[in-house]
This record gives sequence, C-alpha cells and structure tokens, in this order.
Amino acid sequence: MSANLKGFQKETLLGIFKTMATSRRTDEKMLTLLRQGKSFFHIGASGHEGAQLACAMQMNSDLDWSYPYYRDQTLVMGLGMTTEELFLSFLAKADDPGSGGRQLPQHYGQKKLNIVSQSSPTGTQFLQAVGTAMAARRTNKKALVYVSSGEGTTSQGEFHEALNWAGREKLPVLFHIEDNGFAISVPKSSQTAEGSVYDMVGGYGNLNRFETDGTDFFESYATFKAAIESIRAGKGPAIVVSNVVRLLPHSSSDDHRKYRDAEELSEEQKRDPIEKFRAQCEQAGIISSEEFQQILDEVLVEVDEAAEKALTAPFPERGDAATHVVDDSFVSIPSSEPTKTGSEIVIVDAINHALHEEMRRNDAMIIYGQDVADGKGGVFTATKGLSTEFGDQRVFNSPLAEASIVGTAVGAAIAGLKPVVEIQFGDYIWTAMMQIRNEVATIRYRSNNSFSCGMVIRTPVGGYIHGGLCHSQSIEGFFMHLPGIHIVYPSNAADAKGLLKYACRIDDPVLFLEHKGMYRQGFAKRPEPDEDYLLPFGQAAVVREGRDLTIVTYGLMVYKAIEAAKHLEKSRGVSIEVIDLRTLSPLDKVTIGQSLQKTSKALVVYEDTLTAGPGAEIAAIIAEDYFEYLDGPVLRVAAKDAPVPFNWDLEDEILPQTEDIRLAAERLLEY
Repeated sequence: MSANLKGFQKETLLGIFKTMATSRRTDEKMLTLLRQGKSFFHIGASGHEGAQLACAMQMNSDLDWSYPYYRDQTLVMGLGMTTEELFLSFLAKADDPGSGGRQLPQHYGQKKLNIVSQSSPTGTQFLQAVGTAMAARRTNKKALVYVSSGEGTTSQGEFHEALNWAGREKLPVLFHIEDNGFAISVPKSSQTAEGSVYDMVGGYGNLNRFETDGTDFFESYATFKAAIESIRAGKGPAIVVSNVVRLLPHSSSDDHRKYRDAEELSEEQKRDPIEKFRAQCEQAGIISSEEFQQILDEVLVEVDEAAEKALTAPFPERGDAATHVVDDSFVSIPSSEPTKTGSEIVIVDAINHALHEEMRRNDAMIIYGQDVADGKGGVFTATKGLSTEFGDQRVFNSPLAEASIVGTAVGAAIAGLKPVVEIQFGDYIWTAMMQIRNEVATIRYRSNNSFSCGMVIRTPVGGYIHGGLCHSQSIEGFFMHLPGIHIVYPSNAADAKGLLKYACRIDDPVLFLEHKGMYRQGFAKRPEPDEDYLLPFGQAAVVREGRDLTIVTYGLMVYKAIEAAKHLEKSRGVSIEVIDLRTLSPLDKVTIGQSLQKTSKALVVYEDTLTAGPGAEIAAIIAEDYFEYLDGPVLRVAAKDAPVPFNWDLEDEILPQTEDIRLAAERLLEY
C-alpha cells in the first residue's frame, strides 16, 4: 500500500476530503433551511469544490488577497472561513463577519483573511483585483491577488480591461475562470467565440495561460502550483481555466431542468469532483470506504451543529440599518483658517498646488488617469509637474478606459493606497458607473465597516465653453442619488484648494467636480491659502448677505446669481442673499434655514437640467423643513431639459443665464 497519493500524505488527503464534503453538506443544509423559510437565497458551490480547494491550499491569507465570486464557498473555507460563519451570512445574522447581514448569501468577505467584500455585478471584481495588485507592487509587498468568476462573466468588458492592465504592468494577479458551461441558462457556445475562454484570452501580452480539469483535485493542484509559482517568480499575471460541473441550478431561484435534459444532468453527476477524489484515493489503497464514511458522518453532525448555532444567533439591530454609509468620523478633521496667503491664483492652479502638497504629505497617495503625466500634465494642466516631481510609480497615465481607472482605484484604496484619479471629462464617466454605483459607494456599508474606499475622483464638468453635447454635461444630479459618496463642487480657487486637500485626507470616496469654464477665470481667483488650510465638507458660504430673498446655488452659478442680485439691488432696491453650497453631499441645511429665517423667500439656481436635478432635492428640503419661514413658493432656475448644443446661441438658450435668475427673483419678490 502506498503511503501517499501524488505527494499527499493520508492525513492531508483526509483533510481535503473533509473540507470538500463539508462544503457540499453546507450547500445541502442551506437549501433545507431555505425551504423552511429560514433564508431566501442561495447559490451553490457543488461541483466546483476540487479546483477551489486546490487553489486555496497554495495561498497565504496573511499576505495574499482574494476577490472570490459567489460560487467560491470551498475556496473561502480553504482560506479559513468556518462553517458557522457561512451560516451566519446565509441567515443574515449580526455576527456575519462579511457584512453583518447586509449582503446576499455567498457574497464573501472577511477582513482578517484578506477576502475583500464582494457585491453582485459580474466582472467588477477583476479591475479591483488589479488595483490591489498594483498597490502590492508599489509598496513592495510580495502578495498574490486571486480573482474569480464563471465563464459567462468573461463576456464583460471589465474582465478584458483587467487582463490588459495586469499584463501591461506584469502584475501578480491570478485570474480563475470556473467554467461550468452555463451562464445561468445560456450555454457557453452562445457566450464565447469558439466556446473556449482559454483560446479567447490568448492574445493578451504577459498573460500566462493554464487549463485544467477542475473536477480532478490532483490535476487542479498541479495546475495552480505552476500558475502561482510563475506569478510569485515575477512572470506576470496568470489565468487558470478550470473545467468544472454545476451540480445544482444556478441559484435557488433557478430550475435547470427547464433548459437541461435529464441525460445531460445525469452525465454531469458522473463528474462530481468529490466522488472522483474518493475513487482515486480508494483505488490507490490510501483511504478505505469505511474511513470516508466516517468522515461523512462527522461532517453531517458538524454542519448541523454549525447551522443550529447560527440559527440561535441574534439578528442585526434595526437601528443599525443606516449606519456605515460613510465614515462619520470624517467630521473630526477640524477646519482651519489660512495662516498666510499667497498671490491670487486661478482654480486650476489651486488644484495643482493642492495635489503637489498632498503628495508630499502622504507617500501612499497616487495620481493617475488619461494624459495626466508630463509633458501634457492633463488636458487642462491640472496635474502638470506631478509626474516629474514624484516619478512614474506615483503619477502615471492609465489606459483610456474609465471603468479601469475607477475600478483599479477601488482595489488600490482597499490595499492601503490613496488614489486620486482623473476622469478627463465628466461626460465620459458613465462607463465607470457600475464601479461607482455598486462598488465605490457601497463598500463600507456592505462590509459593515470592515473595508473602506478612500479615493478621490476628479473630473471637469459644465458648459458655457461651446463644447457641445459631450463636453458640456452637468453630472452632479445623478450622483447626489448615491449614498456613500461625497460630492464637492467649488466655485473659487481658495475653496478648491481647501476642499481638495480635505478630500485627500478622509477615508471615504469623493467625487470632486471642477467647472472647466472657471478653471482660468479671473472672477474665480482668490489669494492662495497656505498648505495647512482645510475646508471641511458640508459648510456652505454666504457669499452675499441680504434680507429680501435667498438664492441657493453652487459652482459657476454663484457668479451669475451675484450679478443678478447686484442688478436687482440697483434697479429695485432689494437685498438678496447668495449661498454657495460648496458641497452637494453632505448638504448644509443649517445655513439654508438660517438664511430663510431672514428672507422668507428661496430661489434655487443650478446648471444641471431642471427635471430631477439637484435643485429639485434642495427645493424639497426647503419645503419640508422650512415651510414655516416661507411667504412664497420655492422657485428654480436651471438648464432646459435638453442636451447642450454646440452652436453658441443655442447653448445660451439651453443654459441658465443671469437674466433668467433676475426674472425668477422678480417673480418671487412679488409675493
């Protein structure tokens, strides 16, 4: 009788079997509990166990990072998650280590094991893994980053963007594609050219490719060993395509009998990786059938006990439902007044100086985006000189792919860097919307405060520059609807510097909007604050005091509002107060309320479109919270509900003008 099988001692083989059997029994128990109404969703790992465990056994959870997908139950068990923890997640209990009951089951995460909190979109995790690998490279850590999905997700663009980025930098990323032949009900033949993911990715540079029978633990182990060794040797990223079987329907809401016949399902059962492993060990004379049965009996008891413990664990407190959307401690950074001022500067230079100062202050800060490096230094020169001073490891050009820019920044932030990224025009941020809405905005919340995403997204916005439909957009209204992201919109150089420096110091995501039409305008010049000046969020400024009417506004509209106010003061002798919000999330409601107690009239002015724009929310807040102060309706002045055209006369017609503000104010003053 041989003492081992393919280099594995009997004790190790028994442990491998027990882990795979525990994962299988966990699937079965969860489905039983679901039928009993104890939970409401399940995605199984059955059929994927062998490949996942073969990989996990060769990773170091103290050093390596994991971005698993929803079928990676056996992988996370191999990394150290307990069966009880899996049930706590499945049952949405308070002690669920991944999310505190906030996430769907099988959305894994655990800080102590470097398993990054995962959400539901397919493919977003690939770019995040690349960002984490990028951080590891730049901090000289020898970490490997694991990321996985099914074969259906390889149709997503972000998968291919991740392969391109990882290859261009030869990053230590292990891409694991678990190919079970079906993306829910759609077969691989309808998803992938030539039906082969392995062949499809053959053109990517610096990508080492491997393919294995994922139902064979031993073959899978050898394959992952080769892939991981190549990565740790600095040979760049690797992809392992594991051909596995899906023994359960896609999820508990699916019935695979609707699109797979009985014969096919029967043939799949014959490829069960657990049964194959058991047969290999028995045929080699290493482990007897009785020994396997003993383990199965133990697993049955242990899984049931873990489930019972989880069932008796408490649910989260209802009062905690809205906690950890953002880090409330960010307000602890005190405001400051400049101790000295320099000469007057324009907004773009204020931004540039703020970035230089914060880069000197924080070695973990990196800056990247399209065209940000010297000699161009950004299309508006906001990043001029940064790559020259700080080098191409901290300031560098990215591929022209907005999802890549934001997605990698997520992973870099999670791994401890402070990414400040530029989207060249706000008009092109939409390809990154999946990353922003479902990833950036939710990481802190969905991980129950275990992970954060302290990053800054800078982007130029706004019209009045004859930029046409795709270089004139105001985007803030869309993002005000996203809990978990701070939205900043300065109107002058001093505010721009203080707000950006503050954004670089907090541990939450910030969307920093810069009106391109004000970058170099003299009216937005201010004396430059010193390097210690910080302007906290949520503090509006009364830029013009008045008693008869309040204009609430921000950005370029501040100046048009002031112009209108001056005209009305001269022509009608009225006194109009103008509030510059400076940040849209958080919103300074207190300053608005204090003003309305004096004036009793509110006019909201903004450049975004009228319908469902930021002013609609501000007007609703005023109507709800300060109705008792009002002696007239809340009026709005905004852009017309149309794209911004190139023709300058048509542009003027679409965008709000000083005269529009004056007329609206006169109407309101009649009440």
